[in-house]
Amino acid sequence: MARAFPGESRGPVRHPNWAPAFAGALLILAGCASAQTPAPQPLPPAAAPAPPVPSGMQWLYGSGESGASSIQAYQAFRDYVIESAEARPADSVVLAADATLDNPRMVPCGDRPLAVVLDVDETALQNLGYSYDEALGGKSFDQERWNRWERTGAGAVLAMPGAAAALQTIRNHGVTIIFNSNRMAAHADHTEAAIDGAGLGPAVHGETLYLQGDHGTGSAKDPRRAAVSARYCVIAMAGDQLGDFSDLFNARTLSISDRRRYATAPPFSALWGRGWFMLSNPVYGPSIRGTFDDVFPADRRWSDPQGGNR
Repeated sequence: MARAFPGESRGPVRHPNWAPAFAGALLILAGCASAQTPAPQPLPPAAAPAPPVPSGMQWLYGSGESGASSIQAYQAFRDYVIESAEARPADSVVLAADATLDNPRMVPCGDRPLAVVLDVDETALQNLGYSYDEALGGKSFDQERWNRWERTGAGAVLAMPGAAAALQTIRNHGVTIIFNSNRMAAHADHTEAAIDGAGLGPAVHGETLYLQGDHGTGSAKDPRRAAVSARYCVIAMAGDQLGDFSDLFNARTLSISDRRRYATAPPFSALWGRGWFMLSNPVYGPSIRGTFDDVFPADRRWSDPQGGNR
């Protein structure tokens, strides 16, 4: 038998007369609460997921391997330039106007002051802002969009890892730094600002900065290299494409396999790391092309014997 606590009735509970009024008040309060509670709103549509970053951009702009590769290239560039400046070479590393890939000849130095020549985009500068916009929108290269980037993107670049320190050391050894870029001469002020803002300058258009439209026509860089060579003995060059060293490598009649063969066989093979310095760029340029037949030699193909590609 259950115990009753003091004051607790064991008999039936009788509600006083206020019970109906209390119940009515509860109904009124419930109605007010219902009136004041906002109706649930539909959730906004979920934002579309960002597209994947292209693998070349992941490597070039995001990886430690790319940063290490760039530092390695610039340290080698710096050391070679200092060594070459002390030795004072008889010939520059710029091909003469009458040179061919089969018969290369360099411009003599004479007594001209020493200089080095560098490409700008993805050699000295990383175009992070432009590549972000391209990757996010799944866009391909468009010249007008690039022109807008040249005019407005000076604050969205970074120096290539190792570049600023190497170039300053080279200047300290009395060697002039010259930039040779296919950016437009019409946007020279903005390109100067991008280079200087990244800590790579000074870049002065017509003196230490040569741009598309300054000499020759189109994107050919040889006319600009010739103009620089008329004033300086160029003891080293750096770039991310073969055209940063000679337009001969960009001849339309040159096949992909022949282009690679010329670049990697004597006499040009002796220049890499000894006057010509290549920076890796897996993002854009004439290097990024080729069919299966161009890329994979017929005598170096393999199929998994357990199944796979056929």
